[in-house]
Amino acid sequence: MDILDLNKDYWDNRYKNMEIGWDIGYASPAIIKYAETVIPKDASILIPGCGNAHEAKALLEQGFENITLLDIAPTLVDQVQKAFGEIPQLQIICQDFFQHEQQYDYILEQTFFCALDPALRKSYSSKIASLLQPRGILAGLLFDREFPSEGPPFGGNKTEYQHLFHSAFDILKMETCFNSISQRQGSELFIELRQK
Repeated sequence: MDILDLNKDYWDNRYKNMEIGWDIGYASPAIIKYAETVIPKDASILIPGCGNAHEAKALLEQGFENITLLDIAPTLVDQVQKAFGEIPQLQIICQDFFQHEQQYDYILEQTFFCALDPALRKSYSSKIASLLQPRGILAGLLFDREFPSEGPPFGGNKTEYQHLFHSAFDILKMETCFNSISQRQGSELFIELRQK
């Protein structure tokens, strides 16, 4: 099966044309609740495929000090940079996720995994593991459902994800998310995976 060409131009055009149906307009409550209760304020955090960076805004308001946003779409990254301005707690990078090389204590997953062609999922798992500090954490949300049309978004299920992540991560949590937004209630898994 060929990998879909979901490249920089594809995503840049989606943002230019405001075709961003995945954007809920605010930070995911599940991710913010997790960050508030688990992540130290000085931990280094990466948000790949950051989109409009609603999670980053909420985390900065909570006092988090070391957030990196990563997205491949230049139009979006320019908008996000203008929205946030220059602040020392935030780094915004326009780059392909698979080319990124820094390491982090935490990586937050919010509608990035589901935007990647499923043929790239093993590469995603390996890359996430390489971007984490030893024993670092991947936390966030994955869809626990399939979608009727060819993606993105691309769905999946718990069994598939367990198989995908088990070699590089200890699965601390992978369960139905209790505080999903209403339109995704019952169709998301909250994950907390620790690099082995």
